[in-house]
Amino acid sequence: MTNPADLARWLGLAATPAFAIMAVLTAVIGSAQTDMLCAAARGFSLGGMVPMYLLMSAFHSAAWLRLISDRTGG
Repeated sequence: MTNPADLARWLGLAATPAFAIMAVLTAVIGSAQTDMLCAAARGFSLGGMVPMYLLMSAFHSAAWLRLISDRTGG
């Protein structure tokens, strides 16, 4: 049986790339539906979906930084 702590660690590692991919896809593809939902979608704004996904990716990057630090012995 898998240790729940190991599952939580892998889930933490999966969050950063998932949010980064969502930010790229939202920026590249976009859609009229998100424009209707977010009034701030007109032009660059800190209230849009892309900055939100980038911030979520940055906040969840601690798991990656911890993994890199453990591998380099830091």
